[in-house]
Amino acid sequence: MLTFLALTSVAFLGIVPEQSQAIAIYTGWERHALVGSDIRLSCSFFSWRWTSEDVTFSWTYRPDGSRDSISIFHYTGGAAYVDNKGPFRDRLEFVGNPGRRDGSILLKNLELNDNGTFTCDAKNPPDIVGRPSSVRLLVFEKVPIQAGVITGAIIGVVLGLLVLIVVIYYLMRFLVARRVFSLSVSKHGKKKKEGSQQRQASFSFYLFHMPLFLSFLPPLLFFLCLLPAPPHTQTHTQTGAYTHPADNTKSNRLVCCHIQALIVK
Repeated sequence: MLTFLALTSVAFLGIVPEQSQAIAIYTGWERHALVGSDIRLSCSFFSWRWTSEDVTFSWTYRPDGSRDSISIFHYTGGAAYVDNKGPFRDRLEFVGNPGRRDGSILLKNLELNDNGTFTCDAKNPPDIVGRPSSVRLLVFEKVPIQAGVITGAIIGVVLGLLVLIVVIYYLMRFLVARRVFSLSVSKHGKKKKEGSQQRQASFSFYLFHMPLFLSFLPPLLFFLCLLPAPPHTQTHTQTGAYTHPADNTKSNRLVCCHIQALIVK
């Protein structure tokens, strides 16, 4: 009866119990560190609700080769608690900020025996359902060169060589094209120069031999003037009279003499 009345009052007053939602927790995947160094292991979460005052963070550690996990850190009620009996009792520090949903821890003075898996779990009431997240820690005396780094280096060297080959190829093409262009220009220039030299030589030849030709022209004309007129040649005048060939010869000589005098001048 009392239960019925309580449910009835809840229905009438509109009071609905607050439901919890899932929470997502995030850490790194794998971390590498050297012996004697410090490393930060990050842990954060996502929740649809505001950060609660009752937020909690828990860290557990499972060494390599072991099936059991041990609790090494817990944060609740605004206070941090470090396991005072575990392997990190003097080497663990809380460096997170719960108000910003950060539950990171700092491991100091790492040892080779610290290799293992670290798991973080967070609660943000009423969101308390979520899957913990894990990060693996590998501690080395010297940081090893990973296979991905070697592969990346090889690929980088190969790509660099290909780029260098392409650059050299196009550079050689440019130099060859430039050389061919220079030879073509010089060849055309040489032909043009030879053509101008030939024209200059022809002009010089004519200029040199023109006075010699002109010097022979007056005697040639004089000799032609001395030639007699062809036989049986008669010239009919406008008056109807006929002229003797001898008269034509005299007139031809007179004209030739005038022409010779003009040439000589």
